[in-house]
Parts: sequence; structure tokens; C-alpha cells
Amino acid sequence: MEKIQFRVLYREFLFRTVDLELLSSDAQGDMSKLFGQFAALLVFVSVGLAIAGFGVADARLSPTARLIVPQSGEHFLIATTMLVVGLFAVLSWDSTFPGQRDVLVLAPLPVRARTIFLAKVAAVATALGVTVLMLHIAAGLVWPFALNSGGVLSLLRMFAVYWVAMLASGVFIFCCVLGVQGFAAQLLPRRYFLRVSSWLQVAAFGLFVSVYFLEPKVVGPGLPFPEWAPSYWFLGLFQDWNGARKAWIALAIAVSTTVAAYVLSYFRTMRKIVEEPDIVPATGRRSWLPRFGNSLATAVGQFSARTLLRSRQHRMMLAFYLGVGFAMTIFFVRSPAIRRLSDELGGGEPDPVSVALLGSSVLMMGLGVLGMRVVFSLPMDLRANWIFRVTPVRGGLECLKARRRAMFALSVVPVWMGYVALFLATWPRREAVEHLLVLGLVGTILTEICLYGAQKIPFACSYLPGKSNFHVSFLLCSMLVYMLIAKAGQLERRALEDPANYAAIVASFVALWAVARWRTWVLAKSEEGQLRFEESADPAVFPLDLHRDGVTETGSPTEN
Repeated sequence: MEKIQFRVLYREFLFRTVDLELLSSDAQGDMSKLFGQFAALLVFVSVGLAIAGFGVADARLSPTARLIVPQSGEHFLIATTMLVVGLFAVLSWDSTFPGQRDVLVLAPLPVRARTIFLAKVAAVATALGVTVLMLHIAAGLVWPFALNSGGVLSLLRMFAVYWVAMLASGVFIFCCVLGVQGFAAQLLPRRYFLRVSSWLQVAAFGLFVSVYFLEPKVVGPGLPFPEWAPSYWFLGLFQDWNGARKAWIALAIAVSTTVAAYVLSYFRTMRKIVEEPDIVPATGRRSWLPRFGNSLATAVGQFSARTLLRSRQHRMMLAFYLGVGFAMTIFFVRSPAIRRLSDELGGGEPDPVSVALLGSSVLMMGLGVLGMRVVFSLPMDLRANWIFRVTPVRGGLECLKARRRAMFALSVVPVWMGYVALFLATWPRREAVEHLLVLGLVGTILTEICLYGAQKIPFACSYLPGKSNFHVSFLLCSMLVYMLIAKAGQLERRALEDPANYAAIVASFVALWAVARWRTWVLAKSEEGQLRFEESADPAVFPLDLHRDGVTETGSPTEN
């Protein structure tokens, strides 16, 4: 019986990385599409790393490059593994330790805490192993051959060193996240831990992304490197199995800390979850949120703002998109090619109007609006949908206006205001104002594009995974984003010096906004403009409505 309980709990915990209660009823039993998209994304990254590995064994490299390129590639692989595993640990923050639902459901059942503990550990280990395996499924076959310089025994040793180093770096960063989270749960009362936990989650996400893009990537003899960076500890493990003392000590401390936190969480914290209350909303305070227009727009806007502030899951999804934009901004600001392009446009001197910031600000605005669109599509609590279903609102133009104001206020305005403070403080006044106008128009156009489609109150419609081709769109964008940002920044920088060219760009954006707004207006006036609360899959068979072509509804031919 204990083995059966372990298998059932193991499967349940493994597929609990996504909250099934938020999904559409059509997707409750089919998660293969969603997990397949993430697996395809990791495999694509692995193929890219494998292609880069072929360049390491290029015989045309100079002697100096043969010393720098392999070590830089090894460090890049380790740093990328730590970033991916760290993001996985942050995104699965709520599913790695027991929650209130686990305790309330499993406590009355004849299930031992040991069985629950082992099933959770096995599920977490499986998810971690699959993540590392998918990330290196192609790179792990190419890089050992590229780095090997001996015979068969040397090749086998290189394979072993490669996979041990990648797994060790992933286990280290994963255990660091779990250790901090577990001991915070032990030291703080539960209601305070729930408040602090969300900020720890966002801080960990920002730390991983910032360190990955800010630390030096070129490694070689005589080049300085930060000794505090864990990625360099495991680079030493990759190069010298026995001499990587820091890596082994750090890994042992992280694993032992996580084991202690896990044991305490299952044999001590489970009682605290039942006995102590969760976060209690404050009462007696006046609403500090502004009005968004009429009563419907204010209700939708304030509901969206409060949901975004209270839901850790939605904040993390939005932080993911903003973090990608922040990372790309750092990358383009530090890119030598972008710097040279900016200096050329400035006449050989440093240009105060950075081409990298021109392009990356547009990218940040696009990711902010897209992230808010994705966050809006994920419901907060489907059991509360009856509140919206009983209202007299059934869609139409008023509902479209309410959704537009909520998305504009929560996505476009914060990003735009941030760049207002940055550009007015660092750029010449005229160039800053002109670019801010373009940036605002871009945000407005993207908002109208994201509003096109079925009308849904934010956070109030079920989610159907697998409908979007996120993994495909991400791959295409990742290949084109560098060229597009550089080209867009270059064109806008030249337009800022030519009033006629700048006026043409602004007029084009205004025309695009008018077309996008007209499309959403037409859709809101049609039959498809009704509100939707349940996302459903497209039917496999469509009716042909043959009775409209000479056949009555009863099946007999019509009389002429």
C-alpha cells in the first residue's frame, strides 16, 4: 500500500508544477502540449549550444584563441545551466514545499509523512534532472568531442566530467533556492513568511538574470574573473576534478542545507500550516487606487491592479517578461557592435543618445505589454467566476474600454514613466521628448493588438495550454531580435536628426494605431464580442450547414 501511495503522490507532485485548478476543463487531463512546448524550447537552446561547440574544434583558431575559446565556452555552458535551473526553481517556488492544500487533503488520510516526503523529493529530483537533460541533450554530445584531445579513455572521461559539472552546478543553484526558502519558512510565522516569500522569489529571479548578463564571459589565462561567482567554482570542477575545492564545499553546504530544510518542513512546518492563519487582508482602509472612468472601467481596473499585487504567481510571470527585457537591455548596452554603431552615428565621438537604449526601450515596452496580456489570460480563482457571471455585463464596447484602460494603466504607463525619468535625466531634452512620443505610440499600438480577440475580464477566464506556439515564436524572435533592435535604433537615431523623417514615422504609427483600434472596435460590435469565462479547444469536426444549400433542416429537398 505504501508503494502505491508513493507512486500516486509522485505523479501528482510531478505534474503540480502547473496549478491544474487554473486550467480549462478541456485541458485538465492533457498537459502534454504544455510540457512539450517547454521541452522543445530547452532542446532548441541545446541545439544552439551544440552548434557553438563545433567552433571550438576549428583548426583555424590562433594559439591564443585555442586557450580562451574552450574555457569561455565551458563557463558559458555552466552559467547557462545555472540560469535555467535557477529560473526553474523560482517558477516552481510554490510546488517544491508542502502547501496548505497538501496538508488539508493528505493529513486526514492514512498516509505517512515519510511517504509524502519521499514522493516530493523524487518528483523534484525528476523535474530537475529532466530540465538539465533537455538543456544538454545535444550539447552534451558535441562538446565532449570538441574538448577532447586524447583517445577513447580521454573521451569517456570528458563525457563524465561534462555531465558531472553540469548536474553539480544545477543541483547547487537549485538547493540554494530551496534552502533559503525552507529556512525562511522555519524562522518566520506563516503569515509573515507568505509576505516575505513573494519578495524573495522576485529578488532571486532578478539576481539570477543580473549575474548571468553582468559577469564576464571571456575566460582565459591571465584574464581577471570574479572569485565570488559560483559559475567559476564549477568551471574549476570542469577543468580539474580534484582541485575544485570551492565547488565541492559549496555543493556540500547547499545540499545539506536543503535536506535539513526539507526534513523540517515535512515534520514541523506541516503542523504550522494548519494551526497558523494565512495572510489576512487589511480592513478599514480607504482605497488608494484611482478611478479608471465609469463604474465598469473602475471595477475592472482596480480588480486587475489588486490581483496583480496580491498574486505571487502572476507577478512572477510578469517579472519573467520584464526580466528578459532588462537582460536584453544590458546585453545591447554592453555590445561592442552596438557601441561602434552609436559612435559612427555620432561622428566618431560618443553619442549621448544611445542606439542601444533606443532599441531596447521599444523592446521593453513590447515585452511589458505582452507580459501583461499573458498574465491577464491566467485566472486568479475559477471558483470566484460566478461573481462576474451574474453581472449584467455581457461584453461590447464598454467592456472593451474597461479592458483597454486596465492594460494601458498597468503595462504601458509604468514602463513609459520609467523611461521618462531615465531619458529626461541623461539625454538632451528634444531627443528625449521625441523618443518618448514614439515609445508611447508603440505601447498604444501593441495594446490594441493584444486586445483583439475574444473578450475576457482579466484574471477571470480559464486557461487552455498548448494553443499558442510560444516555443516557435520565441525561437524566431531570439534569432531576429538582435538585428531588429539594432536596425530600429539606427533608423530612429537618424530620424531624430531629420524633422521630416521623424514626422513620417510618427504619422505611420498614428495610422497603425487607428487601424488596430478600428479592428478591435469592429470585433467588439460583432457577435464574438460577448464575454467568455471558459476557454475551450477548437472542435475536431465542424458542421457544414448543408441545409443552407437547398436542403431543409429536416433533410428533405426544398421546393423551387
